[in-house]
Amino acid sequence: MSQADLLDQDPVFQLKGSMLAITVLELTQNDPERLDQQLAKKVEQAPDFFNNTPLVLALDKLPADCELDLPALIALCRKHGLRTLALRAGHPAIVEAAGALDLPVLPPSGAKERKLDPTTRSSAAPAKPAEPAYRPSRVVTTPIRGGQQIYAQGSDLIVLAPVSPGAELLADGNIHVYGPLRGRALAGIKGDTGARIFCQQLAAEMVSIAGQYKVAEDLRRDPLWAEAVQISLSGDVLNITRL
Repeated sequence: MSQADLLDQDPVFQLKGSMLAITVLELTQNDPERLDQQLAKKVEQAPDFFNNTPLVLALDKLPADCELDLPALIALCRKHGLRTLALRAGHPAIVEAAGALDLPVLPPSGAKERKLDPTTRSSAAPAKPAEPAYRPSRVVTTPIRGGQQIYAQGSDLIVLAPVSPGAELLADGNIHVYGPLRGRALAGIKGDTGARIFCQQLAAEMVSIAGQYKVAEDLRRDPLWAEAVQISLSGDVLNITRL
């Protein structure tokens, strides 16, 4: 085999799984003017958070008969620092418009999906789902400095030290901080709406559960700011209660 043949067989890419925190903007009304005003207000509260933020634009809650200008909507989001990576939609007209813009379309919220194997007959019995592997909680005993990112994949994250501004905590499950929480904490990042955040002192730049978030400007107005709290999700609302 020649050297050229060996080079042809040498792989030039790898497919790897990745965890990314992506913001979902879910529209319930087709009102570009109000959207522009409300996004501008959010940007004023947290300008760094809206700096080239990857975005999934969820349009599946819009009325079916609304006349949507998709390019203008994407441009409006871009104006405020939100970069649309994909749409979440089910209406044929929106799906067609997304195709014209070469944007991927995700299934509507709550849609059930199943993998299809063309080599398997439809009459075959469905495979039993694999039991989830147990993962122990990730425990961190040293302070988390600004710029550090700590991720607990498939488990809870327990931090026994302070979390500085600019640091980021991510967990598929709950987050426990036995000290001041001054950075970002994102729990249930793969959609676990039952995840919670616990901390001894709430001073966070942002907290998020299953994609629903509050930034520091919202948190500072809460009477439990700088107190020991737990944060949970009810519907689309983050609830902050005293520990």
